[in-house]
Amino acid sequence: MISLTHRTTSETVRASTPLGSGTPGDRRPGPMIFLILLWLSLLVAFGVLVTLLVTILVEGWARLTTPLLTEYPSASPETAGARPAILGSAWVIATTAVLTLPLGIAAAIHLEEFADKKRWFNRLLELNVQNLAAVPAIIYGLLALGFLSMLQVQNKNIVIGGAVALSLLILPVIIISTREGLRAVPSEIRDGSLALGATKWQTVWRQVLPASVPSIATGSILALSRALGEAAPLLVLGALVYITFDPNGLMSGYTTLPIQIFNWTGRPQAGFHELAAATSVLLLGVLLLMNALAIFIRNKYQKRW
Repeated sequence: MISLTHRTTSETVRASTPLGSGTPGDRRPGPMIFLILLWLSLLVAFGVLVTLLVTILVEGWARLTTPLLTEYPSASPETAGARPAILGSAWVIATTAVLTLPLGIAAAIHLEEFADKKRWFNRLLELNVQNLAAVPAIIYGLLALGFLSMLQVQNKNIVIGGAVALSLLILPVIIISTREGLRAVPSEIRDGSLALGATKWQTVWRQVLPASVPSIATGSILALSRALGEAAPLLVLGALVYITFDPNGLMSGYTTLPIQIFNWTGRPQAGFHELAAATSVLLLGVLLLMNALAIFIRNKYQKRW
């Protein structure tokens, strides 16, 4: 009886003790040191990023003119422009979107809504998709090079070749982001549609997929913006660093903005370095617009379940 009374009294005292009277975990030396190091790392990274952006903007501001958009590359930096690179980037990214978005969204719908998750084959496939999202970009360039060689394509520095490499690069990202969007749709919507007599496909097509469009669009735009800034896979395929014509088809030679920047930064003349900085500002502007569009779509149309 005494032991029971002592235990009850101890529990009462413990329950009545205010939660804030103990030593907070975030005030101990270990967590405080980790928090300070974390903030210092963020400040250093942010400072380096701001310094880089300001340096590029200051160096390339004078060359952000109309000739940069309308002129062709030249041996003289005073008359050179990035028109073929701009058109080449547009061709490659548009082709990449056409190749990747239908396939990636369809694969995500199959894996999330129709595939049997208990089968070892589907589990292995999901694991491989997740791992492929972290593979270095140059590996996909080598895969595209081997694929085109297997098809006996002699000239590999063509728009469709670059689009294949970039499609392999962003396909796992689109599959993962689409699956996350589908998974965010409440199961009650599926159950209600099925209860009203709709088939599984009708439920996915008319209810689940429209509800997840904002998440799918956001992930797809971010994946395409990543592809727009890649140069390594295209250099593996032998993408041209100096062209004086406009790409005009899937079998046309091309260059892109990252490759053009890579070419100009390797030149010894200071004028080409200014052109590279101006083109970098242009590329960053396009990437920021794409990311802003993705954020706008997410905030505007995403539903809160």
